[in-house]
Amino acid sequence: MTQSASHGDFACSVDLSATDLNTDATSTASDNSGGEAANTSPEVFTTVIESACDTNNDNEASGFAGFGFSEALLKTLSDKGYKEPSPIQAATFPELMLGRDLVGQAQTGTGKTAAFALPLLERLEKGASKPQALVLAPTRELAMQVADSFKAYSAGHPHLNVLAIYGGSDFRSQIHALKRGVDVVVGTPGRVMDHMRQGTLDTSGLRSLVLDEADEMLRMGFIDDVEWILDQLPEERQVVLFSATMPSEIRRLSKRYLREPAEITIKTKEKEARRIRQRCITLQNSHKLEALNRVLEAVTGEGVIIFARTKAITLNVSESLEAAGHDVAVLNGDVPQNQRERTVERLRKGTVNILVATDVAARGLDVDRIGLVINYDMPFDSEAYVHRIGRTGRAGRSGEAVLFVTPRERRFVNNLERATGQAIEPMAIPSNAEINQSRLDKLRQRLAEAATGEKQQTDEAVLLQELLQRVGQEHDLDPSKLALAALTLAVGDRPLLVQGDESWLQNAGRQNQRFERREGRFGDRGDRRRIERNARPPEDNMERFRVEVGHRDRVKPGNLVGAIANESGLQGRSIGRIQIFESHSFVDLPKGMPQDVFNSLKRLKVMNRELQISPTS
Repeated sequence: MTQSASHGDFACSVDLSATDLNTDATSTASDNSGGEAANTSPEVFTTVIESACDTNNDNEASGFAGFGFSEALLKTLSDKGYKEPSPIQAATFPELMLGRDLVGQAQTGTGKTAAFALPLLERLEKGASKPQALVLAPTRELAMQVADSFKAYSAGHPHLNVLAIYGGSDFRSQIHALKRGVDVVVGTPGRVMDHMRQGTLDTSGLRSLVLDEADEMLRMGFIDDVEWILDQLPEERQVVLFSATMPSEIRRLSKRYLREPAEITIKTKEKEARRIRQRCITLQNSHKLEALNRVLEAVTGEGVIIFARTKAITLNVSESLEAAGHDVAVLNGDVPQNQRERTVERLRKGTVNILVATDVAARGLDVDRIGLVINYDMPFDSEAYVHRIGRTGRAGRSGEAVLFVTPRERRFVNNLERATGQAIEPMAIPSNAEINQSRLDKLRQRLAEAATGEKQQTDEAVLLQELLQRVGQEHDLDPSKLALAALTLAVGDRPLLVQGDESWLQNAGRQNQRFERREGRFGDRGDRRRIERNARPPEDNMERFRVEVGHRDRVKPGNLVGAIANESGLQGRSIGRIQIFESHSFVDLPKGMPQDVFNSLKRLKVMNRELQISPTS
């Protein structure tokens, strides 16, 4: 079955492939591990959607009318300009309207919030005294965004109340709102647990729970909190899980808490994934600020987000950019919540064009006008990088992402390329000539827009024309000389062209080449020395295995222990010695491991890389 769907300005083809299990259902039963289909129930199915944007799609649009939504909701969607569902919405609406559990895998910016918000709103009972739907989000920014979406979609349902609860905001005001009555609660796990423990959030009437960005909750260490919350909920409830990736821990969570869930996977066509051009600059830390100013000069972007590793770096970067004449805002953990909201709104409206932020802004920051993301510091893991660059290229637009890496960090770039499925192109630090050309291009564009714009003839414009004529007549100036003088005034005191010394650019390139040669000469030798030093045999009841992850993947012993224990069912204490090297690791496991467990460990991913486990002897 093929449905036509579009989102924004893009028409998309949705391929809902399915295999008949009987004459009444067109579905394929699947377990949560992503393995072969199992005939557990004709109502359980896996849907894989390949989203292909094609402006020449002639299929008839289905719109939102065929999903059983009320007239009030359809009117709200129409008023807000929503004409057709996105691929993930078209696939999830029918299942969620039936009250089924669901696992959805899709990247940010695909319309996930509406995919679960619209069916949940329609299934709420009017006049209920307790919360009926709970949405868990990893960050307060995302919680606010989701809550705002629920409020927008419920415009035609004035009796519905939505509340966002998260840390950093007044606890007492949240208690008062909960006492007055709330239908939908959107919150971060920690604050939701606080209210549940104090009895201020009554979940006994809960009908639906949504885990939004489940992989990010795992990365931030919230999974134990999520499981605690799930264990407190009514036995009969609908559970919906959305995640950009499906690591083994998330699969385990869905197996334990979801009942025969429908599985929806959004596969994005390569041309859609490549809307974001990714490039990296290799440089020393001491050159980062100068390089940043040069990139901002040479790479045009309507709105820019610069991601830094620490709060101190955000302040240092913002002060440097302000000194260079840029209008900058800062977003980090020290910024109060109300100021964060004002900062994001300024960025959205365009009153500020550059935001310097820590990873606190990598989630829940949905601003369409972001054209450039700069990773001033290498992110700690691949998923953080994916979510950072996902702040650009939204709503069908193209975007650019530039990554700053030191020579010693360069070996981690391959991990980021695997995570995005796209090459990260090398980029040179912009030269004086490139910056000057960019400045001239921008000035020419501004001048052309001012000269050809259809602005009304205001009183001020008339006065300016009279002033030009008067100066020209008094000093006998031809129009070209007068225009040049006006343009010079518009440019201001700052020199238009950069004339500074740029010899450090060549020096930086030569330093990087020397580092590459040194790494090639000594890198392997260092690994060999460590192997020889640690090469004592495993214990008698243990067997040694090699796995293809190492220091280059930023893997830690805890990552391996947790992943192997979850996948194999072994207790963590049963896993023996772990030795981590540059490109691989050794793990000692109990002898006699069943073949099926061994096969599952081969496919297991740690830090977005398959273990490819194999015996060492």
